[in-house]
Amino acid sequence: MAPKDFHHPFQPYDIQQQFMEAMYDCIEDGKVGIFESPTGTGKSLSLICASLTWLREYKRKAFDEALATIAIDDDDPEWMVEHARNSRRREMRQMRIDFEERLDSIREKERKVRQEHSDVGPARKKRKVSVAGGDPHSDDEYFALDDYSEDQNEVRPAAAATTQYSAATSALMGKLGMLSQTDKGRDDADGLDEPKIYFCSRTHSQLSQFVRELRRVQLPPSMPPGAEAKLDEHVHEAVKQVPLGSRKNLCINPKVIKLGDQTAINERCVELQQTKTPAEHRCPYLPSKDNEDLVLDFRDHALARIRDIEDLAEVGARLGICPYYASRTAIGAAELVTLPYPLLLQKSARDALGISLRGQVVVIDEAHNLASAVEGIYSAKISDMLVERSKSSMLIYLQRFRNRLKGANRVYVTQVVRVLDSLLSFFASLLNAPRTSGTVEASRLLAGKGVDQVNISKLIHFLTVSKLARKVEGYASHLTIKQDSADNKSPVENTADTPALTHVQAFLATLVNPSSDGRFSWSIETGRRELQYMLLDPAEHFRGIVDETRAVILAGGTMSPMDDYQERLFPYLPSLTTFSCGHLIPPSNLLVRTIATDAKGTIELSYKSRNDATAVRIGDALLKVATYVQGGLVVFLPSYGFLQQLYDCWHAHSMIARLEQIKAVFWDSRTMSAEAVFKAYTEAIYTSAKGAILLSVLGGKLSEGINFSDDLGRCVVVVGLPFPNLETPEWKARMQYLDEKAVGRGELKGKASREHAENVCMRAVNQAVGRVIRHKDDWASIVLMDSRYLQSRIRQKLPGWIKDCFPADSASKVDGVVGDVAAFFGHRTEA
Repeated sequence: MAPKDFHHPFQPYDIQQQFMEAMYDCIEDGKVGIFESPTGTGKSLSLICASLTWLREYKRKAFDEALATIAIDDDDPEWMVEHARNSRRREMRQMRIDFEERLDSIREKERKVRQEHSDVGPARKKRKVSVAGGDPHSDDEYFALDDYSEDQNEVRPAAAATTQYSAATSALMGKLGMLSQTDKGRDDADGLDEPKIYFCSRTHSQLSQFVRELRRVQLPPSMPPGAEAKLDEHVHEAVKQVPLGSRKNLCINPKVIKLGDQTAINERCVELQQTKTPAEHRCPYLPSKDNEDLVLDFRDHALARIRDIEDLAEVGARLGICPYYASRTAIGAAELVTLPYPLLLQKSARDALGISLRGQVVVIDEAHNLASAVEGIYSAKISDMLVERSKSSMLIYLQRFRNRLKGANRVYVTQVVRVLDSLLSFFASLLNAPRTSGTVEASRLLAGKGVDQVNISKLIHFLTVSKLARKVEGYASHLTIKQDSADNKSPVENTADTPALTHVQAFLATLVNPSSDGRFSWSIETGRRELQYMLLDPAEHFRGIVDETRAVILAGGTMSPMDDYQERLFPYLPSLTTFSCGHLIPPSNLLVRTIATDAKGTIELSYKSRNDATAVRIGDALLKVATYVQGGLVVFLPSYGFLQQLYDCWHAHSMIARLEQIKAVFWDSRTMSAEAVFKAYTEAIYTSAKGAILLSVLGGKLSEGINFSDDLGRCVVVVGLPFPNLETPEWKARMQYLDEKAVGRGELKGKASREHAENVCMRAVNQAVGRVIRHKDDWASIVLMDSRYLQSRIRQKLPGWIKDCFPADSASKVDGVVGDVAAFFGHRTEA
């Protein structure tokens, strides 16, 4: 049987075909799958072709099913039934044709403009836009709280409470589908609420790379051929994609975007939409009843081409309409939506964007750290200084508005002050603490006077609805501007600091989480006292996505080891679909060895053995390996501290000088620019026959996302195993949590926590060594320097394509490994 056609732009390799078939089946069957495709094996194109082929086929089947279910009376003759179906088919096809033709027209206009090397602009007269300067809130009344109704649990007036926007703007956004996915725009796009793929990755840079690959793909249309002769040909249908981003990525208001900080931009954006803000200071780019056509034009421009987030911002600037809000009108008609982690993983972000995942497909790339990303999003941290700033701002606010507070407002504002005092009391209790870190129960944080009477859930709701943090911080900033004006100083806006009370509000929200889901810890460092909430159970937060979607695909170049994804993210699922493909390179292109012993005995680089004597043994082994390595040699170490220790010892023993006789030496550090270090390393390799050595850190700035292809990485040496520091409060809490859950399942205590620590360690190793092979003709060697790599439990956590080149009976003494390395590079020289 012929392999399925996934419309890959190139002839797919066998491993790519297998990947796409497995992913297609996973989506079709509505499952959760984990897919591993090593760097350099065309993972992005495999993800695109498999998911979009499924989507177009699903839409064609849905089209036929919709026609088959047209309501017809039982007594109607067959010719009438067929006529009704043909009529509906023509209507649906024509709607699609009209929409596609309009997008084609936009593409053609943009093509001509690019050819003419001129600025692109809308055909209509541009709106005259001015962005007023100065203080947008010259009247203190803007910062007063609206009445808060305890019974209704909302602020009055309702229009100001239920939305951030003016009534006119809210009405337009609802009409245009900007508050939900139901697109109620104009004519032929009306009602296009397509099934879609949500593609998520960690950064916009990674998403931009994905978009470049997406532009290569051509797919058959989702509409079947027409029944009549004039509609026999398929409708041309380009992939419709829209990128989503934060205000920081998409804001085009120069007065707002210059603030720099994400939270500050969010706060100012919302301020400039409030009905209390004078009209001349409101954002001129916000969708309104006066620019409805402009919003719909933006939608069509957004969908007319495959765009990344920068392209979308440029479209908004060109048309003079806010791309952050206007992009929501494109979600309904899009087939593929690209977005970064936080916008997908955080429910409040999905709600703000009007994203509904019901029945959709979610593909998460670079998913090896997904559980940690979920934990990070739902964790929070505050410091004593932050709480003190919040208290100070509250007191300033109360000096002005205390007599204006009535009813529920007075009650809740008083409670906020009491909670801040309680947190400050806890921080004060740490002054004489015998330790520098520890854990604490939530109840102890709320042990202040009168705080036991506070309903934290209701208080958080009040803070959210009343926008108290924004008003308090805004009023403090407003006073500063007034004072600067009185002193004849140029007003200086706060361009970096996130409002302190906003941070505290986020921390308070964690106090209502189930105690079993996370832990509170405290720490003291150089006089700074901090409180942290660490989420320990990411599964429940991610379950909201799994339960809603049709299928979820987790993908990455290095997903191994896979066994703890079930435990940490999907404990409620009976099984997962897993797929791991090999590499494109032949086995002869990769050498994998372990240095386990030298002349002085076993090499086990545990934390306790990190002394000068061990450093010298590592240096001796590295000198021997480096002698035979062509091009670049990348050395990964467990931590920056260990790297510094090695470097200092090697320098004292003249080992750095000996290494530099073989290759130029570069090293990463916390204070150096990773980009500058890598650039210097690259130049040394390409300008010198000796090549270069790069000392780096596992999990550091140079261990992920760096291209070590060809001569940039002919050999990777991993020194030791980067186990996390299990003595920190965070890791102690995590290990205890995992063991408690395991014991509850009848497993041995300590097994689950040990397994998790090993998985975290080996995932960091795999991420580093996985960068060394980047394409089918690449070749390299991997040397793992620690006897523990010979343990079967550790070896099994390596990716399959690396294990296949790692014979169990291979040399492990330093001289034997060096001999294998010399032979490997010798064969390359002869070839």
